[in-house]
Amino acid sequence: MACEKCSYRDKKSVKRFDKELCLVCAAFAPINQEQFNQYLSEKIDWRTLDTFRKYNQTPGASQKKGMSEKAKQGQPVTRAPLGFDIVEGNLVQNQTASKVHSIFKVFLEKDYSLNSMSKHYGLSVNGLKKVLSNRTYLGEIKFAGNINKGNHKALLSPEIFYAVQRKLKERSKSNKEKPSS
Repeated sequence: MACEKCSYRDKKSVKRFDKELCLVCAAFAPINQEQFNQYLSEKIDWRTLDTFRKYNQTPGASQKKGMSEKAKQGQPVTRAPLGFDIVEGNLVQNQTASKVHSIFKVFLEKDYSLNSMSKHYGLSVNGLKKVLSNRTYLGEIKFAGNINKGNHKALLSPEIFYAVQRKLKERSKSNKEKPSS
């Protein structure tokens, strides 16, 4: 389809407010519908944007590349997860590391609901799920789908981490199989 802003024809496109846009125009498109409509009305020739396509330069590409390089070096690219602080660009365990151990242990040994555990530990259910599935606790850094060896010490053994992953998967599977009332 042709982009509704610049008329560029590409195999890849993005739909915003039911309008087809090329990847370059979509990257600059406002998220507010009124502003988006104004943006679309300001037509532009696709050749003007061709340099972006030619060099694959979309907003954030260089930032993502830098973050990816940092992850490959074993350094964190986002804020520190529960149980860690960032000191001089590296993850260092802090006093809440014992809370992480407790969360994993209780989840494995008891049959508490995620809801009751999240309330007990002062986390949201989604926050608890993120803690329980965070590969940082294995001494790894995950970014953009890639897993790299981190510069930090693992907080958990692989046995505990993977046992929790199996239990999470089993719970998720059994919840999907339950008939809704």
